[in-house]
Amino acid sequence: MFLAVSPFLQLVLICFSFFFPVFQGKNISASMEPVEIETVFKIMETMSSDEPWRILYPNPCQSGSSWPGIQCKLNVSDGYFHVARLDFGTFPNPSCKNTAKFPVEIFALPHLEFVFFFRCFTQNPTEMLLPKNRNFTSTLKQLSLRSNSALVGAIPPLVSSLESLQILTLSQNRLIGQIPAHVFTIKTLEHLDLSYNMLTGEIPGNLGNLANLVELDLSYNKLIGSIPSSIGNLAVLEKLDLSSNFLNGTIPGTFNHLQSLVFLDLSNNTFSGDYSKALPGLQKLIYFLMDSNPIFASLPDELGQLRQLQELRLSDSGYSGSIPSTFSVLTNLTTLLLQNNRLSGQIPAGLATLPHIYHLNLSRNFLVGVVPFHSTFMKRLGGNLDLSGNGGLCLISSNGDDAGLSVCGSNVSSSMISPLKRSQASLHSSNGLLLSVATIYQILNAL
Repeated sequence: MFLAVSPFLQLVLICFSFFFPVFQGKNISASMEPVEIETVFKIMETMSSDEPWRILYPNPCQSGSSWPGIQCKLNVSDGYFHVARLDFGTFPNPSCKNTAKFPVEIFALPHLEFVFFFRCFTQNPTEMLLPKNRNFTSTLKQLSLRSNSALVGAIPPLVSSLESLQILTLSQNRLIGQIPAHVFTIKTLEHLDLSYNMLTGEIPGNLGNLANLVELDLSYNKLIGSIPSSIGNLAVLEKLDLSSNFLNGTIPGTFNHLQSLVFLDLSNNTFSGDYSKALPGLQKLIYFLMDSNPIFASLPDELGQLRQLQELRLSDSGYSGSIPSTFSVLTNLTTLLLQNNRLSGQIPAGLATLPHIYHLNLSRNFLVGVVPFHSTFMKRLGGNLDLSGNGGLCLISSNGDDAGLSVCGSNVSSSMISPLKRSQASLHSSNGLLLSVATIYQILNAL
């Protein structure tokens, strides 16, 4: 049996349900625990002065009252909403005030998973802090503090207490001191970026503990010492950037175990010596950047085994000997930079057959002979081809794309060439360069 409800009573019920909605018996206005609400207010007031948060947004997780920069999740087990994500510094999220300090209160939010502070600490020096209680637990999966010029001090060892952390980004700050070995005990870590700071000391030897690590970026710091051999344990590592430090020694042979590696940048360090044994296992490598190191060895033939390579940058590193002919089978190669080394001999003719090459720089070496590139190849590369600074190189003919070279024998008459005997070592051209006997024979055969 149904009771009749007057239109007026229906209106009252509708208004009541609108202003006082319920969820599992709890008023939505109290859908967050009071302690968590107060913690969020403290964080917002520490970070931003965009709004009077307590007045305009008294219920941070309530629909219609939620704050920009906050995402909430319902916990079915307790029936409360909890803050799961905080974003500061990028529009439309709250901006950060000049007096903002790192809010240690974020670690008191029991269900927080993601934190992003971008260009937040730029005026008032502040340090990254964690609770002193070593027994605190955290559900944090990602902590990203980027481009904070006033974020100073050391990385706290207690960061290892963030046992659920998968992504730690502390790049483009002013952090100092050594990288705590404790960082490499967070076995859930998949991405670690400490680039563009002022970190010193050696890379901790327990680096290899991070079996789930996919990306590691320690570039643009002041790190010293050698690369730990334990790096070979990082079986799923895809990106490794150690560029622009003061690292030295040889590349460990355990690199050979990095079979998932796609991007490798070791440029601008002081690595030296032969590293051929580190290469054969890098079959997925696409980008290999190792310029500006005092290698002073031959170019490894094994580089020709890395068939996925698209960029190979080995300039300014004192390489000697010839360019391996195996480079001619790197059919995916788009960029090959070997300038400012001590390379000698002739340019492998096979380089002209690389179908995707568009940037080739062999300048400032000791290469000799006739350039084996046809005019179509040279026109296709245009200004991206540089062969200058090789006194023994010359072109068969000029089509306007001379790559910094002169035409072979352009001012050498046949009367000067014909009487040459095999015992004669060289001949001066009109531009003051020396043409070897082998080079002249090539010229004659090409005419």
